[in-house]
Amino acid sequence: MSPKSQGAYHYAIGYLRAFIVVLVVAFHAAMGYHPDAPPPPVSLAAEPRWWPAFPVVDPIQRAGWTSAFVGFNDIFFMSLMFLLSGLFVWSGLKHKGAGGFLRGRLLRLGVPFLFGAGVVAPLAYYPTYLQMAGHAGIGGFARQWLAIGTWPAGPAWFLWVLLAFDCIAARLFAAAPGWAGTLGRFLAGPQSRPARFFLLLVVASALVYIPLELTFSGLTWAAFGPFTFQTSRILHYLFYFLAGAGIGAWGLDRGLLAPEGKLARRWVWWTIAAIVLFLAVAAVSIAFLTAHLQSRGWEVATDVLFTASCAGSCLAFLALFLRFARSRSIVFESLSRNSYGIYLVHYAFVSWLQLALVGASMPATLKFAMVTVGAVGGSWLTTIALRRAPVIARMV
Repeated sequence: MSPKSQGAYHYAIGYLRAFIVVLVVAFHAAMGYHPDAPPPPVSLAAEPRWWPAFPVVDPIQRAGWTSAFVGFNDIFFMSLMFLLSGLFVWSGLKHKGAGGFLRGRLLRLGVPFLFGAGVVAPLAYYPTYLQMAGHAGIGGFARQWLAIGTWPAGPAWFLWVLLAFDCIAARLFAAAPGWAGTLGRFLAGPQSRPARFFLLLVVASALVYIPLELTFSGLTWAAFGPFTFQTSRILHYLFYFLAGAGIGAWGLDRGLLAPEGKLARRWVWWTIAAIVLFLAVAAVSIAFLTAHLQSRGWEVATDVLFTASCAGSCLAFLALFLRFARSRSIVFESLSRNSYGIYLVHYAFVSWLQLALVGASMPATLKFAMVTVGAVGGSWLTTIALRRAPVIARMV
């Protein structure tokens, strides 16, 4: 690996991961101003329970553009996070073995998950309770929270699912130590030809996603205590994670992620493709939900376009960062170093800032901007402060 390619790779993947975390913060900030956001619940236990996705909703100020923003990000950014996380699995397994790898992942993911679910989530959802009429303070919140029957974990769900995927990868490594290398060789041809890799992503993810979506729908979440996941997408996410592991096993300086490869050179076309595919899935989804709700054909068409839009957007963002993130940026370097902590704690900042702005007489777009900047900045500074403790720095 040449120094140039190594440096280009480090910047591209590290900075892309940080950028996606900022998108996650902005996504959650936008939910409070979504035109279809439900009103505050009358009780945390009341059905339907939309409040885990909409902790604080502005009763007056909404912004129509947030519907497209939320829809676009929802299609791809968690899949891309799983793919990016998978890139480093093979090197960890090869250097530490299955046992050492899992011990490290338990520290890196398990402990932060307990903190995110046990501390950050209740703190983030307390503003939901404060929006209810006749709320009775912390005691009333605790009673309703415990009456739910599950334990909403907020964005921390990603951590336990990623840990579960790491366990699967480690088990595969113990049973067949060369599995990632074999997968990498299988992907090597398509990796050097991004269009073929795109088709592979679409076909394979469609095979695991569509049957579950037809069975459970895209809005269904499974919950076991604090362990929640989106039922229809769990195998879709696993496939992206394993694809990332295969890419990482083949080599991060060649194939798909080569700094001078076809994906990086054709960033313009992949950006255009991502936009076109999102517009297509948006148009078909609207037609399905408004005029063809009982049609399986329209539902399958929506699902196929979902997988295509997801793959297209993932490749577009990889292409953009491979092409342009080639030099050191002090801001992005700090953001990348602290992105995990930002992801872990941001939900509480988002909820409380949204609640603070509920009564403010200003446009929803301005509120969104203030919440996003405030949540990113507050989470960033909090993470920097927490990471001064060596034991925390080892985890986040």
